[in-house]
Amino acid sequence: MTEEETLLDVRGLRISFDGTPVVHGIDFHVAAGEKLALVGESGSGKTVSALALLRLAGDAAIDGTARFAGRDLLALPERALRAVRGGEIAMVFQEPMTALNPLMTIGAQIAEVLQLKRAFTRAEAAAEVQRLLADTGIPEPARRARAYPHQLSGGQRQRAMIAMALASQPKLLLADEPTTALDVTLRVQILDLLADLQRRTGMAVLIITHDLHLVRRFADRVAVMEAGRIVEHGPVAEVFARPQHAYTKKLLGSTPSRALDQRALQEDTPAIIEARDLRVRYPVPRPGLRGWFGHDWFTAVQGADLRLAAGRTLGIVGESGSGKSSLAQAVLGLLPSDGALRIAGQAWHGGGLRNDAGNRALRRAVQVVFQDPFSSLSPRLTVEEIVGEGLRVHEDGLDAAARRERVRAALDDVGLTEERFPGLLGRYPHEFSGGQRQRLAIARALVIGPQVLVLDEPTSALDVTVQKQVLGLLQRLQRERGLAYLLITHDVDVIRAMAHEVLVMKDGAVVEAGPFDRVLDAPQHPYTQRLVAAAQA
Repeated sequence: MTEEETLLDVRGLRISFDGTPVVHGIDFHVAAGEKLALVGESGSGKTVSALALLRLAGDAAIDGTARFAGRDLLALPERALRAVRGGEIAMVFQEPMTALNPLMTIGAQIAEVLQLKRAFTRAEAAAEVQRLLADTGIPEPARRARAYPHQLSGGQRQRAMIAMALASQPKLLLADEPTTALDVTLRVQILDLLADLQRRTGMAVLIITHDLHLVRRFADRVAVMEAGRIVEHGPVAEVFARPQHAYTKKLLGSTPSRALDQRALQEDTPAIIEARDLRVRYPVPRPGLRGWFGHDWFTAVQGADLRLAAGRTLGIVGESGSGKSSLAQAVLGLLPSDGALRIAGQAWHGGGLRNDAGNRALRRAVQVVFQDPFSSLSPRLTVEEIVGEGLRVHEDGLDAAARRERVRAALDDVGLTEERFPGLLGRYPHEFSGGQRQRLAIARALVIGPQVLVLDEPTSALDVTVQKQVLGLLQRLQRERGLAYLLITHDVDVIRAMAHEVLVMKDGAVVEAGPFDRVLDAPQHPYTQRLVAAAQA
């Protein structure tokens, strides 16, 4: 590749924090109009490498060169670099809800870029905002421009972030995990959108991700990072077909695999959870003065039927807003519901909202593992306090020594021991990795001996190799304890690995149900067909 064709040429990039190196002299380049994927697990150094190019990596010490259009970004004066940031090089961040200003409308935030970077007048900016929003596939762009971030869906917020990044007509787009928080069909839409915009504008894209499906579908070349070093690079087709490095092989081999055989289980096993015509409704305010005198209702779940027996996994799959989380909350007794719902032969009293003995017994039978272990574990409690909290509620007769032994046994079941983690019981959640925190969350749910675990996107926040480990742990626990799992996810690969039966939900309704292999291998409903096709793309 000639020097004229190279847009970004990074040589010997080293990054350290407080004298501790995190990136060890990496080299990579991006050609004009090219799509390069920087791939690796959390902590591999890929995101901090991208941030360092624009000197956005906080107090990091940065060495090396990063020549962009003939200039070394790492040596530019701050004033000159400000003209490059958000101008010639733009960035799309992983989570738009935290990257967008909640106090400004979407249109005002995009217009700000146009006025600062391209000297547009207010009227010119207003017209260009609508064009950019339309180009990124947002319906009713004039109305959406007046909306605040919380008034848009996840996919619309990510599209607005892309519109803001493209407002300055950049030569290079840095996209940091741009689809991780999105449903599978939305991921495909965003990737297709980025590819189409890249073709039309001719910009180069450096995409940072741990999603190998994304890399295969989108990128021209891939650079694989492990522990701050690039261990393999080359054309995507070549690296995926013939990986050379052990770490690349490990990543490519980390697709969730099925360990359970549904045919080995008895079909007449008694049900732990049964629901018939289950409905969940939310009150919503009426517009105008009518809102003073009452409210309307939004139906989140429209008459769902389900049955879950011991030792089995029922997967509930659908996009955001399909009603799957509302269904899970009704099962957990966190939302009132209509219709018939019985847990271990009993119904929730008052929809689960009463704190009586009957409901406490059901809460012991049904526990939950949330999507993000970092936000679901209290940062102010130790491991012993977090895992033992359920014992204080449900077995308050235990003394401190007996409670501690139960906590140790639960931690041992999930692979966390004092031998591996000295002082384990006195540690705090921030001292563990994402996968280890999720093991803590599973131990907290298991310690009181539940019959059912509600798994709400239990691996979507984890790297592919850690995801496989956690799924393997859940499979082992199910075999050993006969646990029933209600698995809420939008990841078809996880459903294929874990579920015995599947419910597919769309707009609050169950559109397809049945054994996992029939639903996933021969889907009948067009929506299920789209979900499966998007997962295989």
